[in-house]
Amino acid sequence: MEVLPLVALVAGSAIVAGAARWTRVPAPLLLVAAGLMAAYVPGVPSYALDPHIVLPLLLPPLLYTAAVDSSYLDLRANVRPVALLSVGYVLFATVAVGYAAYLVVPGLSLPVALVLGAVIAPPDAVAATAIARKLGLPNRITTILQGESLVNDATAITAYKVALAAVIGTSAGWAGGIAEFLLASVGGVGVGLVLMVPIHHLRKRLREPLLQNTLSLLIPFVAYAAAERVHASGVLAVVVVALYLGHRNWQVDFATRLQEEAVWKMVAFILESVVFALIGLQLPVVLKGLAQYEGWDAAWYALAVFLAVVVSRFVWVFPATFVPRLSERIRSREPDTNWKAPVIVGWAGMRGVVSLAIAFSVPISVPHRNLILFLTFTTVIGTLVVQGLTLPPLIRLLRLPPRDLHAETLAEAQAQSEASRSAEDRLAELLAEPENALPPPLAERLRTVMERRRNAVWERLGEVNPVTGESVDDVYRRLAREMIAAEREVFVTLRDHRRIDDEMLRGLLRRLDLEEAAAYREDAA
Repeated sequence: MEVLPLVALVAGSAIVAGAARWTRVPAPLLLVAAGLMAAYVPGVPSYALDPHIVLPLLLPPLLYTAAVDSSYLDLRANVRPVALLSVGYVLFATVAVGYAAYLVVPGLSLPVALVLGAVIAPPDAVAATAIARKLGLPNRITTILQGESLVNDATAITAYKVALAAVIGTSAGWAGGIAEFLLASVGGVGVGLVLMVPIHHLRKRLREPLLQNTLSLLIPFVAYAAAERVHASGVLAVVVVALYLGHRNWQVDFATRLQEEAVWKMVAFILESVVFALIGLQLPVVLKGLAQYEGWDAAWYALAVFLAVVVSRFVWVFPATFVPRLSERIRSREPDTNWKAPVIVGWAGMRGVVSLAIAFSVPISVPHRNLILFLTFTTVIGTLVVQGLTLPPLIRLLRLPPRDLHAETLAEAQAQSEASRSAEDRLAELLAEPENALPPPLAERLRTVMERRRNAVWERLGEVNPVTGESVDDVYRRLAREMIAAEREVFVTLRDHRRIDDEMLRGLLRRLDLEEAAAYREDAA
């Protein structure tokens, strides 16, 4: 692809995603709609999805950033529902949707139908994370959806390879398919386990944040490529490494964490925006090869497959939620649930770019390839638009219990108090040693900073300002920022009058930036 169309794609996607923050519509939906409209604007080039780019170049960093931000402990606590969705549901959907397509589409063989089923079986990691983040779903539902979307791509890709082998005549039967599935899953996890410890060791040893961030950007590609090299699941390798590094991120230098957070937020924002815009831009490419099918027939096939995708998810989710709870051991281990949670999980099965990328990788020699592309595209668009638009009102209608922000703040305040007490004890020990002697004002400054951290969270539980609606902590941070802004203006004025040079200005501004970061926490995602 030429440079200018690529730059236009990134810039346009970023503009639409930025505009979405001013609306109640999730960014993925606006991006898909913008892509659909732009596809037929004169002068817009054709953006055909290349699976050799999407799978090895776009999928690893998107999976990595989602997994790093996930909670290993929460995923472990919900491993049963996550496994039932990410493995069990994907295999069930492959068969159910494939068989439905086999019944509906004349001349479609069962092996080819199963290829279609595997292609559109996995809900998308990017879509699930983006929608869940926008809606503020309860923690357990969000954890289950994120956990499912991290692993299900590996299941779907393996199922696709097995079904495709049956179509082109290289299948070794059910035994061969099971062996390939085990190799991909166990091998992918194994590669991740092998890589995660030395990578983390290297991260701890590197002290230069720029080198650390370079390594951080390379990690998902290294893990994915290493696993694919031995015919294992690159998806699982990336997820395993990312979960381990995210769980132990506290052991890395603070400067690295600050830079990594900023770098990965930017990477995720750009890639997510581009991915959803690309989905909409595929419409002309998909429709080109559909001339052999009459319009109404193709529309009926699309509707039937879409309904099969939606219904099959509910058919799986409800039994998978309640049947295991017949076991007293599971009931005692997991929180109680009702019918509302599986309704949300069942309706949150949006498909995305991974399904399209797999569909575009179907060999041209496979019968009905163009129809597979079309049905995948319509299913992706249908789930994103229909389910994505109706999920927020559905959540409001069901009146799911919101997150208990008061309880979360109270837990945070208690944790900060315990940490502050430990810090006070350590400071007293250090100041008692002769080599750590400090003038009383500096020692008191350390105690004041520590006391400020302890009180800040408790103050969020207190009364709000009757005029501005701010808490005491909010007012403190706002005033601190105003004072820092006044200092910053003076430094710039001194530079403009040549009383200090630019190098000194950059050093002074960096110091203020760090103080502002400490005084004001930006909670927005």
